[in-house]
Amino acid sequence: MKKIKIDNIEIEVDDELTIMQACEEAGKEIPRFCYHDKLSVAGNCRMCLVEVEGTPKPVASCAMPINEGMSIRTNTEKVKKAREGVMEFLLINHPLDCPVCDQGGECDLQDQTVAYGSGHSRFDENKRAVKEKHMGPLIKTYMTRCIHCTRCIRFADEVAGVNEVGALNRGENMEISTYLEKTIDSELSANIIDLCPVGALTSKPYQFEARPWELKKTETIDVMDAVGSNIRVDTYGWKVKRVLPRLNEDINEEWISDKTRYACDGLLMQRLDEPYIKDNGKLGKVEWSDALQQVSQLLRDYNSYEIAFLSGDLCDLETLFLFKKLSEDLNISNIECRQEGCNIPFTDRSQYTFNTKIADIEKSDCILIVGSNIRQEAPIINARIRKQKISTNLPIGVIGAKFDLTYEYEHLGDELNILSDLTKGKNNFIKKIKKADNPMLIIGNSVLNRKDSLAIFSLVEQLIHKHNFLKDDWNGYNLLQIAAARTGALDLGLYKKGGSLQKIYDDIEGDKIKLVISLGADEIDYEKIKKSKIVYIGTHGDKGANNANIILPSAAYTEKDSMYVNTEGRLQYAFKASFPPGNAKDDWKIINEISNLLKLNWEIVDLQQLRSLIKNQYSNLFEFDGSATSNYERLLANLDPKAKLCESSINYLIKDFYLTNAIARNSKTMAECSQARNELSAV
Repeated sequence: MKKIKIDNIEIEVDDELTIMQACEEAGKEIPRFCYHDKLSVAGNCRMCLVEVEGTPKPVASCAMPINEGMSIRTNTEKVKKAREGVMEFLLINHPLDCPVCDQGGECDLQDQTVAYGSGHSRFDENKRAVKEKHMGPLIKTYMTRCIHCTRCIRFADEVAGVNEVGALNRGENMEISTYLEKTIDSELSANIIDLCPVGALTSKPYQFEARPWELKKTETIDVMDAVGSNIRVDTYGWKVKRVLPRLNEDINEEWISDKTRYACDGLLMQRLDEPYIKDNGKLGKVEWSDALQQVSQLLRDYNSYEIAFLSGDLCDLETLFLFKKLSEDLNISNIECRQEGCNIPFTDRSQYTFNTKIADIEKSDCILIVGSNIRQEAPIINARIRKQKISTNLPIGVIGAKFDLTYEYEHLGDELNILSDLTKGKNNFIKKIKKADNPMLIIGNSVLNRKDSLAIFSLVEQLIHKHNFLKDDWNGYNLLQIAAARTGALDLGLYKKGGSLQKIYDDIEGDKIKLVISLGADEIDYEKIKKSKIVYIGTHGDKGANNANIILPSAAYTEKDSMYVNTEGRLQYAFKASFPPGNAKDDWKIINEISNLLKLNWEIVDLQQLRSLIKNQYSNLFEFDGSATSNYERLLANLDPKAKLCESSINYLIKDFYLTNAIARNSKTMAECSQARNELSAV
């Protein structure tokens, strides 16, 4: 700790802080444009000037480390005059188009001009103009407004890991560009919109939609993947206009993926807003009472073994709980949440969660990735791994296809029998694992639906138990889920022990299962279940609705209060930001009404009562503390000698990052992003 004076008040601060960070700890506001907590120091804008005793001129506080006994002044006349001068230079070429700028009301330049500007300018030369740049379907550029803070360049280089944004020319002629003016090839590209302190980079889909003060802001949770990024949903009336990141250091820091940010325009497209029943091959609108009565009658007409319950990837915990409760009360054992066909008979929570925790990736010193394209399956987790790679140069090994993960890694091969070599110590990467204090293993869902998945899982378990993946204060085993609903569904037991989706397909083909209740299960192969009657409870006119005999419209994730469990096993609350369209209802209410018609006597009247039931039965879900433990319950004692690994390559589940669920597939923006990515791949 070092003792320093800030505005004549003596404080103690950590040795490694800069003057700006020390001033913030002392409660002093220092203006800045180029500095950002998560990016390297550039020292471009000079707005953060302060006076330091013994120096001839003001210093840039963001780049100056503190020294013992340093005396700093943040509000002297000299500092005030210096900041006014800097602001005057920044505004020389800045256009006076605040009334039409989307940053109006949220602009750092606007706010700091009021707070620290002089109120007049001594320059009367013509303002320069800069040609707009093309950065893809998400980012609208007005480069005449750019103040060259270089935040976008540093983010693309340091966090996103794509060296595609940079500066051309020097001095007054400097321009920020993507060089070839092509789409930024990153799943995190739109975060530079939030970073831009002026209106140079704005949101293309949100352009001219609304002003910040017109929007209702709701803090909630993202469901586009299993990370559970913390977000803020802004609505105008009942329409979702934009999604922004919310700071959570344990999960997404202050970044979100482009799909999280922009898939929201799919919320209003192809929405189901009335119940439908198919008659003579055509769907027709009906009243809720008629649709629910027919569903309840179908559940009475068929034997329990002739009915299957399938749940989807975007379902909330409350709905999944009642879905499971309904299956139990009706003695229905054909229930499955694993739409991709995973057939591992999990026996403990530690077998299917990301045990290390996302924030603790920064404690790891060696990572082995098996069968996962993390960049597409969880861009936020991939950014954490890149952050640790840059800061510590930890060894990373990958078994599977060779993807661009935005950081260097050792490609061990695409054959899964390499796991066997690692277990036996035949592969050189095992030396790096042995040397590591906190090694991590990340296994993807793409290897758990193969015929040899149990053999793969057994090898993984042997590897983590043979080496130091499990310690008193460290659990290095991680299964990366890719669906928001999956961890919660597995916690509740929405899968048949010893069964899989393929078994249900086979039973439908053999006329053993005659009725399927699909709870937003849009990722299953409906061609394989079309022989049965299908009741679809969901939000969009997607695969499920197109094949259904009865459709019950439900609410999307922004239209209800709900709970989700992310890939770490962390329970989080989502809050209602808007209303479902037409006569659509909350999913849990639909299932509750079906139970009333079946006279199951649940007597659930509100959401609070439902959550109390869940807490009483699954109290462990509410006890997450964010710390990694060595608790891991082994599933398989040893590899079955008869079990052999297939030589086939891994079939990765995500074919197109932008089109992974019903909401994204109905988003115009996601379709444009998908097309832009395909055009980049074709070059």
